[in-house]
Amino acid sequence: MIIPSYNSGPLLAPTLRATLAKWQHVFLVVDGSTDGSDLCAETINNESASLEILRLTVNQGKGGAVLSALKLAFGRGFTHALIFDSDGQHDACDIPKMMALSLTYPEAMILGVPIFGPDAPALRVGGRRFGNWWTNFATLWGGIQDSLFGFRIYPIEASICVLEQIQGGRRFDFETQLAVRLYWQGVPAVSFPSKVTYPEKNDGGITHFKYLRDNLLLIITHIKLSLRAATMLPHLMALRKRNARYRQ
Repeated sequence: MIIPSYNSGPLLAPTLRATLAKWQHVFLVVDGSTDGSDLCAETINNESASLEILRLTVNQGKGGAVLSALKLAFGRGFTHALIFDSDGQHDACDIPKMMALSLTYPEAMILGVPIFGPDAPALRVGGRRFGNWWTNFATLWGGIQDSLFGFRIYPIEASICVLEQIQGGRRFDFETQLAVRLYWQGVPAVSFPSKVTYPEKNDGGITHFKYLRDNLLLIITHIKLSLRAATMLPHLMALRKRNARYRQ
């Protein structure tokens, strides 16, 4: 399991403890953090030999942080990696269920699909629908139900190859870029619905998403992926037919 962390605030500690209670090997990637939130990791590391800390001196963005951990995990012999956000949004109780699904479908990527509660920001939910439509277009509705949810399992070797071949996919375009490009390469998508929460600022909730900057990045990403998809319709039609059994 990989947890990328950049200035995650007070929710990092409970996130680490919750995930370690459900899985035995966790890579925490401290992605150039400056807020001191990662100091808790040293204490937790002393409590659990299952936590391994990877420190990056300069912020690489989520995709860059995950890529560093993927390479480390691949060198250790791991074949798949579960990505779990550090901001308290995901439900750690779903980790064993998602891992079991990955064992059933080792050839696939397991993509979390958010179950939104009443605390979900309306603007974010609405923007998600827009992005999901374009992701579906780029894959001819091949099974990627959500384009941005950070709770996912990827095949490591294929993911490293994808990320090293593109210039993007390092920041908030990471989930969209990697899922779509893996699908193009023949990795089917299996969906896993999971509850998502949005902690309030008073409870330690933090977001680094900048609506103008990052929405512009996502729009450019969708345009580029869609233009590429339009040139490979026969391939996408064949993938859609072949992967029909994975769609729920």
